[in-house]
Amino acid sequence: MTTTGETPQAPATPTRTPTPAPPPSPLRLPAFRRFVLAQLVSAAGSAMAPLALAYAVIGAGGGAGALGLVLATNTVPTVVFLLVGGVLADRLSRSRLLFLGNLLAAAAQGVLALVVATGHAGTGAIAACGFVSGVAVAFTTPAAQGVVTQLVAPGQLQQANALLRLPTNAVKVVGPVTGGLVVAVGGPAWALGFDACTFAVAALLLLGLRLGAPATRTSALADLREGWSGFWSRTWLWTYTAAGTVLVAAWLAGYQLLGPVVTEQEYEGARTWGFIQGAFSLGLLAGAVVCLRWKPERLLTVAVAASSGLALPLAGLAFGLPLPWLLLSAVLAGITLDVAGVAWVTAFQQHVPDGELGRMSSFNQVGERLAIPLGYLVVALVSSAFADRSVLLVCTGIIVAATLLNLCVRDIHRIRRVE
Repeated sequence: MTTTGETPQAPATPTRTPTPAPPPSPLRLPAFRRFVLAQLVSAAGSAMAPLALAYAVIGAGGGAGALGLVLATNTVPTVVFLLVGGVLADRLSRSRLLFLGNLLAAAAQGVLALVVATGHAGTGAIAACGFVSGVAVAFTTPAAQGVVTQLVAPGQLQQANALLRLPTNAVKVVGPVTGGLVVAVGGPAWALGFDACTFAVAALLLLGLRLGAPATRTSALADLREGWSGFWSRTWLWTYTAAGTVLVAAWLAGYQLLGPVVTEQEYEGARTWGFIQGAFSLGLLAGAVVCLRWKPERLLTVAVAASSGLALPLAGLAFGLPLPWLLLSAVLAGITLDVAGVAWVTAFQQHVPDGELGRMSSFNQVGERLAIPLGYLVVALVSSAFADRSVLLVCTGIIVAATLLNLCVRDIHRIRRVE
């Protein structure tokens, strides 16, 4: 009841800020759908290629040494030419670079399929085709990092990156099995020929994107120097790359190299290893699904922390855990790896200017690819002196230590989502 004679006023109704509508799915964009389809088609062939390549070398009379030489000639040119590919990705049309790179890969795999089918596939010829394929990867990898930012809005980047990984991860589950059947029934030439066809189809799809080229006013060498300065000035970027180099080396040495050896000695050999690889691939697929729903604020913190999940299957093998626990650890490792990958790529695309994406990507990729021969070389040197399980424990510790040290970098936690 009032005593002043004034009419009482009803309490004001608080105004509610409308919840912003979520951004539309990137799949509504025709250009993005074309890019996803190109990636899926290419991945379908690439999933069969490693097995077909191995049996092509074996069929030519080569052994482990010859296969190692072929793999090296595929990896080395990628590392050597990545920086060139990064500079070009910031100067030329990225869709045109992807078109030319896929066309080059199609030609290399087509020639390889032909020489294998005609019985003229010596180690030298296979290695030469692998060299050309490695060069193609060096030019397509940096360009692919920047294409997504030209196709979708910043708020759609994480969803776009997850959608790109979802079908390719699904292919990783069924691709090796299908490739094995193709090689068993028709021989490696058929699988290699299929891989060549998928690269050609992907090239035609990418040709239709017709993305513009970033504006440049300096020389290529000046671009490279400027790129290095930009890379070094971003503490979060070079520390993530350095930690990733160590982490990837430990992961590849423990999982790819010692995993088959330990399962052969302690479990049921190829059968157990096949189950573990299948569980890991299913984890990758599940991780992509998680990234479609979960959008963390601190993207880079999530990317670094999730990478530690790779230690789980290595620790399981080192301690001789039963198969169900090994399979669970492999699934969890796959989930965390894909979450880390999507979070990292999204943070990278949102916090690096479009005109620098190619060069920054190439510097990061050089670091991670150098880890491949590094990890294999170190394990080869120490495996004769120490038990395989002990080396696996060391690899586990390195992954955990690299993750914890990277989490101590303050700049890592400053990289937040941009909507």
